[in-house]
Amino acid sequence: MLKAVRHAFWRAYHFCLSFLAAVIYRFPSRRLHVIGITGTKGKTTAVAMLSAILEAAGKRVATVSSLQIKIGVNTEKNLTGNTMPGRFFLEKFLRRAVNEDCDYAIIEITSQGVSASRHRFITFREAAITNLSPEHIEAHGSFEKYRDAKASFLRYAARQSAKIFMNHEDQGSEYFFQALPSEQIVFYSTAAIPELPADIVRTFPGVFNLENMACAFAIARHLGIEQPAILKGLSALRGVRGRFEFVQEKPFAVVVDYAHTPDSLEAIYGALRNKLAEGCKLICVLGSAGGGRDKWKRPVMGRIAGQYCDKIILADEDPYDENSEKILEEIAVGVPEKDAAGKIMRIPDRKAAIKEAVSVAEPGDAVILTGKGSEAWIHYANGKKIPWDERQVVERVLDAQKTSSEDEV
Repeated sequence: MLKAVRHAFWRAYHFCLSFLAAVIYRFPSRRLHVIGITGTKGKTTAVAMLSAILEAAGKRVATVSSLQIKIGVNTEKNLTGNTMPGRFFLEKFLRRAVNEDCDYAIIEITSQGVSASRHRFITFREAAITNLSPEHIEAHGSFEKYRDAKASFLRYAARQSAKIFMNHEDQGSEYFFQALPSEQIVFYSTAAIPELPADIVRTFPGVFNLENMACAFAIARHLGIEQPAILKGLSALRGVRGRFEFVQEKPFAVVVDYAHTPDSLEAIYGALRNKLAEGCKLICVLGSAGGGRDKWKRPVMGRIAGQYCDKIILADEDPYDENSEKILEEIAVGVPEKDAAGKIMRIPDRKAAIKEAVSVAEPGDAVILTGKGSEAWIHYANGKKIPWDERQVVERVLDAQKTSSEDEV
């Protein structure tokens, strides 16, 4: 009984904060065309793609994603620590977008943000879900509650007469189809994407990127944007920071990606493995977040790494208050014994792990660093955190390797 009362109070508290924020900033979403994009994977990329398309069509756009806060031509990194920042931040962002004469605002919607009512009192014209797979299980209490948080946002948008865009190729769509008014649902799929120019294919390889693109395509078409503007926008977007981002392609590839769930890990490993020539190696730097975050996935990710990677270097992602060695051991346990022999190294220091990965790579190989993407910090116990820029660290390691090789010559 007491637990139920506390939960009700918590919900009411966050609901009231959302209302107060909307009042203070004078309900700015009523003067914008707001689009919300949720899902387990691909949200940030879909937001970036849709933003680029709208800008190519001559629209002024504001976005909030895990990657950045963007209002018109002004862009800054999202350093709030939340993909979907708090209510007062969001309402202030929307008010700034109105003041800067933006036509559209695109918001990346998270399940935990929905649970804290951060979407409340924002008027959405369109909403999309990219896909659904298990994540944030401990935070929500179960996969069903995590899924229900996603559905709660979509129902909220549907009540505002928003069109709801769903990935027809994702198995999770069936649940949402049953939970929402069918007349407001628009299905999208990769089959509807036209033949793409070579530069877009090179920039956004892999089926997962095509699915994100299909989401952006569908919304753009619904908004009346013609195909030439859509392709122009995608061509102008030279990748998304920390999402299948090539730091270098030769003599061996080095890729930074935010993948931190089993599904996303398998997708990125599979895409890279398919690009490798016979006999070339896939070398991964892999970790998993601590702080009680989705412990179930650690051995699963180890199994996937064992299946796809020729060398696995286990390293810190964000240990928080957990023992780093224990996290890495829980990942290693999942690697099948037949795949583990001589394949796994444990180097908790992430920079040292990256140095090791690069040092063993040979021409034609690929090094893939997952889990951090564009994140700005590595988090340790007692609130300690260190600045981190995965791409920058990799570039420095590569520069040092090159200098060392030249000195030897």
